[in-house]
Amino acid sequence: MQGWIDGVLDRNWESDVDGTVRFALIGLGWWTTDVALPAIANSDNCETTALISSSTEKAASFADTSGIETAMSYEEFHEGTDSDRYDAIYIGTPNATHLEFASTAAELGKSVLCEKPMESTVERAERMVERCESTATPLMIGYRMQTDPLVQRAREMIANGVIGDPVSAHGQNSQPLLEMIPNPDQWRLNPELTGYGTSVMDLGIYSINTTRFLLDTDPVAVQAQMHSSHEAFEGLADERSASIIQFGDCQLVSTSSQHAQEDTRLTITGTEGQLELRPAFHGDCRLRVSRGDTTITAETDAVDAEYETTELFDYFADRVLAERSVGPDGRHGLTDMRTIEAIHQSAATNERIEL
Repeated sequence: MQGWIDGVLDRNWESDVDGTVRFALIGLGWWTTDVALPAIANSDNCETTALISSSTEKAASFADTSGIETAMSYEEFHEGTDSDRYDAIYIGTPNATHLEFASTAAELGKSVLCEKPMESTVERAERMVERCESTATPLMIGYRMQTDPLVQRAREMIANGVIGDPVSAHGQNSQPLLEMIPNPDQWRLNPELTGYGTSVMDLGIYSINTTRFLLDTDPVAVQAQMHSSHEAFEGLADERSASIIQFGDCQLVSTSSQHAQEDTRLTITGTEGQLELRPAFHGDCRLRVSRGDTTITAETDAVDAEYETTELFDYFADRVLAERSVGPDGRHGLTDMRTIEAIHQSAATNERIEL
């Protein structure tokens, strides 16, 4: 097993291509300003050349402190202002606004890197895919776990039979959202902006998508239960959520909550061994692999949320510059959206939903 740990930070996906992709960052929330912007600054093939926010003044204020020349409002972006100053956009706005920005980018001939989940509903996500495909616009969904080097090594181990045939998986992702952002009016608690719910859309999606990536297969059925009692979650069914998701012969039990102690982990158990990522999803990642009497643990201080995001941007830029297809693309993101929709439908009807 040691062979898969050696060279863990190697970029196995990197092609021999030169150039720079200039990004316009849309939405200046904390993730964009504290993670995405520094990640791009540390990247090899990316540069931030424009900031786009709800007002020109807000964007300009942050641009001045960041040394970025171009700042504009959402309205100016949709009008095509200064569109010659960037090659691609990064969408970091609330879920229900992603479609409009991706559509304008497609009209302007700009590549699109969109945060997960890709939209608020399956219907809107489908429209995004259709518009990007109709204009041959590269559309990638920002699943940074897929470019985390330890997750990539874990996928190789599973594919090479290190743990035997995968039998079961357990994913857990929770955080105390109201302690992190003490405002019940925040967009993640607004059904009109977040979509089907809050815990599965924002947190459970990590377990679902990372399991898809590790197993290289898609869900075929789901069964779920949800519960909400805190007043801040009014109109949202999933303050707490638990799902059984069928991946062929392997079942994933996925639990998530926006109102609980922070805990992120994913375990894959096979016929001959076990693989565990713990912590998993919030920037720190530690890999533990067991088979018989042998256990290997891999972790690196180099990998955090900013590092994962740098890898995400450079991977996207590598694909755009090399004119290669991007992945995970919009249709990949659609599978997660359909799975999440089915999870909420199952919880509402108490029935197993086939995908």
